Amino acid sequence: MAVDYPIKDKYNIEDLLEIMRILRAPGGCPWDAEQNHETIKKNLIEETYEVIEAVNKEDTELLKEELGDVLLQVVFHAAMEEEKGVFSFSDVADGICKKLIERHPHVFGDIKVSGTDDVLTNWDAIKRNSKKQKTTTDAMESVPRELPALMRAAKLQSKAAKAGVEVNGDVSAYVAEKASAEISEKSVGELLFAVCAAARQNDIDPEEALTKVSDEFLSSFGAYEKSVDKNFSLYK
Repeated sequence: MAVDYPIKDKYNIEDLLEIMRILRAPGGCPWDAEQNHETIKKNLIEETYEVIEAVNKEDTELLKEELGDVLLQVVFHAAMEEEKGVFSFSDVADGICKKLIERHPHVFGDIKVSGTDDVLTNWDAIKRNSKKQKTTTDAMESVPRELPALMRAAKLQSKAAKAGVEVNGDVSAYVAEKASAEISEKSVGELLFAVCAAARQNDIDPEEALTKVSDEFLSSFGAYEKSVDKNFSLYK
């Protein structure tokens, strides 16, 4: 039996919350009702990357759609906890509002800042205090291991650098030192870590840099595959 839900010209967040409740309730959608945090966790990652794709394409219509998909994932996870009486979407909104007010004392308080650097310094200090991070190691351990490896390495290095410990980004010296060594998982990891340091120290996002070179490789390979000249170079 179909659910009698009003047809509107414009829906809002309350409609989304109610639609999710209907989908999860008895008589709703069997698939939606069967899901849990574990089964849909990767959907949030996928939808987030699709937002990034829309940003990169400068496609505002696609961006609007993909932001909606991300919002759905937030609502979905919150609905599961609301069903258990743990927290609701309103609690999620309440939490982020309180965090934004707390971490912007130069806007909602009487703290004075001279620019972005002061804002970021205050943000880090407030975050460490609120999460009871007493040491830089505590702050570094809060960086999720689930991040893409290059992104995580850059964040760890950045936090260490703020504490006065800088990773050696001299890639050429590292390669020369390891030239005769056996290639192993550890040696490859160390090289990537050094490359990440070199990129970060030169204000280059290593994740973006690798993505762009991969794009170039894909384009070159396409030309190679179509070429009758199999001596065609993949790297021009």
